[in-house]
Amino acid sequence: MISDERRPTARRTTARRSSLRSTAAVVVAAGALLLAGCTAPAKEQSPVGSASGPAASQAPDGFEQYYGQTLEWKDCEDGLECATASAPLSWQDADAGSIELALVRNPADGKDPEGSLLVNPGGPGASGVDFVRNDAQAGGSTFGKKLQDAFDIVGFDPRGVQGSSGVTCFDDARKGESLAKDFDRSTDAGLEAMKAEYEAWNAACAENSGEVLGHVDTQSAARDMDMLRAVLGDDALNYLGFSYGTQLGATYAGLFPDRAGRLVLDGAIDTTLSSEEISHGQAVGFENALRAYVQDCQAGADCPLTGSVDDGMRQIRQVLDHAYERPYPTSTSDRTVTQSLAFYGIAVTLYNQGSWPALTQGLDEAINQGTGDVLLYLSDQYFDRNADGSYSSNSEEAMRAVSCLDDRATTDVDQMRADAAAIEKDAPTMGSFFGYGGLTCAGAKYPEVEQEFDVHAKGAPPIVVVGTTNDPATPYVWAEGLAKTLDSGTLLTYEGEGHTAYSPSRPCVADAVESYLVDGDVPKAGATC
Repeated sequence: MISDERRPTARRTTARRSSLRSTAAVVVAAGALLLAGCTAPAKEQSPVGSASGPAASQAPDGFEQYYGQTLEWKDCEDGLECATASAPLSWQDADAGSIELALVRNPADGKDPEGSLLVNPGGPGASGVDFVRNDAQAGGSTFGKKLQDAFDIVGFDPRGVQGSSGVTCFDDARKGESLAKDFDRSTDAGLEAMKAEYEAWNAACAENSGEVLGHVDTQSAARDMDMLRAVLGDDALNYLGFSYGTQLGATYAGLFPDRAGRLVLDGAIDTTLSSEEISHGQAVGFENALRAYVQDCQAGADCPLTGSVDDGMRQIRQVLDHAYERPYPTSTSDRTVTQSLAFYGIAVTLYNQGSWPALTQGLDEAINQGTGDVLLYLSDQYFDRNADGSYSSNSEEAMRAVSCLDDRATTDVDQMRADAAAIEKDAPTMGSFFGYGGLTCAGAKYPEVEQEFDVHAKGAPPIVVVGTTNDPATPYVWAEGLAKTLDSGTLLTYEGEGHTAYSPSRPCVADAVESYLVDGDVPKAGATC
């Protein structure tokens, strides 16, 4: 599965290099399609979480010390406050020890704040601390003023991620080598080599991460959120989650429907889907997004793709095949652009329509010059790789660890081949990179976690699900599915390109989301922007 976290605009290589994968600086691209005319929200009201403060009495037996802890907030630049919370290693065993969770909050600007708004940018593996910190550094371009006035906006690094007790696997050099590797999936030998590489990765994770590796599943993170809700002093959880953050939010609602406040889930994952269905859906999503890019590119000047849209798609596939047979050289280092790196360099630009010019530049260089500097740069942004070969996050390690605990795909080779063929039929350009997901968890030390939450979240107040019609990473049909699965789900549709929809730069979506979170105004059924 490709990471589904929220991503900012890809910059041209002449611009200052800043991470694309890091969601801490996330903004929706200035060039993204803006559509006005959202249907007016209904006046149904949903309760907001009070800041009066529940106590340790809400804790599961044996975990009172965690629910009753007092956070020590300290100033940490840009008007923010930082703290570290203690959480149990295992929510099934109070005596198993504890881990740390990194937190940051941007205090409410208004005179009468309504409590806390917990936010998550996606992943799994993205840093909520960086998300809030980078928004503050950018002057508040991610969260609208109405939210900033009403709430303390709180970001946290889920267990396994970044500043919290994290997952560690390969060293930087070996990680870079692993991410660049290509495999011949059409042969048994190629699949064995692929399996061996994942086994080596997972063995390194087990050796270097300790026991936290077995407890970074989404359900444990959702239980952490309930503890944080109590520690922050809120009777109900108010929450804004993007991408994987929608899965985390839906899981919370399924575990604690009576403690859910106002939840908005943007770029939704349908929690009823299997790993195989997720992979197939993402492949089609990226294929559709790529087609939209090709059509746009060919309608303008200086597009390196000729002929029809189908011709342009085939030319991109030729770039990918060329990278497998003869990796593209680069002028900036001795590194080459393998097929894997070329794929991620293309995929990262599809998260945001404002990134499309960078893809045009990368394809033009590959097709007309036979070099891959731009694609290498873009793939490095996807993986948070710095110029010196180090990595600024552990998002890839955390994503794989969480995914292996949550839900594993089949490891039957014949079934994987059949699934891969079906994916490639529906996504002939991008689909080959989404098959054989069952190998990702080869040699994983810890088993899949048994599902304990109610996917319908029966008894929860209204939950707003936001879907973008041509979202590559979380296809629109998933938002439709999640809204139907949740007993109290209501769908808000954004007609456009890119991954996730909420942004102050999209007033229709922003007004609907903020009116719900702050005022409790639930969007009318069928609301569209």
